[in-house]
Amino acid sequence: MMDDIKEVLLSEQALAETVCEIGKKISEDYRGSDLLLVSVLKGSVVFMADLMRAITIPCSIDFMAVSSYGSGIKTSGVVRIIKDLDSEIEGKDILIVEDILDSGKTLSYIQEILMARNPKSIRICTLLDKPERRQVSLAADYKGFTVPDEFVVGYGLDFAEKYRNLPFVGVLKPEVYE
Repeated sequence: MMDDIKEVLLSEQALAETVCEIGKKISEDYRGSDLLLVSVLKGSVVFMADLMRAITIPCSIDFMAVSSYGSGIKTSGVVRIIKDLDSEIEGKDILIVEDILDSGKTLSYIQEILMARNPKSIRICTLLDKPERRQVSLAADYKGFTVPDEFVVGYGLDFAEKYRNLPFVGVLKPEVYE
């Protein structure tokens, strides 16, 4: 796997420190709330696991799985819900936890779907933000890092279901995915 990585963009230590900072801020902002963390599978699972342990207030978790990529490396723009939430969200504070905010189309769609279920609030927490690729007007309320427009993998992010288990975020060599 390491031979496929052009460079390490975010070290394991940088990720751990930033996740702790985000968890602290969320804990302060949602004190006394009925907080539900919604992990967008599969990419956010590693981030979600670390983030929820960094949050010091009571919270619940749930998962959604959506697809907008198919087998390609660019979003198709068509979002499919593969797994919906198991819990009711009416009246709850929802924090969507995502691995990367890229075009924004998928998160915008998820936000719209969830808003129709009458939560108290919906916010977005993303580990990585790629504002250069944004196609809709959407910003994260909590974000870890702004990253360049390169193909990143590791810490949950994949290419063809591989590299998720890398403990860092790295840039994938173009010859791997082209």
